Amino acid sequence: MPLSTTPYEERLTAPRSWWLISFLVGLAMALVLLPFGTLPLLGGLVGGTAVAAVMASSYGSLRIRVVGDSLIAGEARIPVTALGATEVLDAEEARAWRTYKADTRAFLLLRSYIPTALKVEVIDPEDPTPYLYLSTRDPQRLAQALEAARKAVA
Repeated sequence: MPLSTTPYEERLTAPRSWWLISFLVGLAMALVLLPFGTLPLLGGLVGGTAVAAVMASSYGSLRIRVVGDSLIAGEARIPVTALGATEVLDAEEARAWRTYKADTRAFLLLRSYIPTALKVEVIDPEDPTPYLYLSTRDPQRLAQALEAARKAVA
């Protein structure tokens, strides 16, 4: 499978503030265990912080990639031949498509902490999904990569 001429890969990492919140969860756990002594307090701090950090990291581990003739978004793998027009969504339009404009049949890979998105039409007649909504920090570059992959396949 040949690589697209404009390769694209993005990891939808959690924002920095979530790491501070992870520490605060550990601190809260330490305070809960304070009456039991110093060792449980330290265990609560380390364990609570670690568990919260692992959860933040796993939530931010999704990737969007354009590889060869496919778009890989999270667990979904879609051939670019099944994709149609793309629409770059600014913060306001992205919010609208996440809420009142959303279609329940659409594939939504959304992260509320990423304000911009790309809406990609699905043209495969066998697929009931009308479009893909992909939260991305660089929707213009993703649209260009999809277009380049479509041209490479054609």
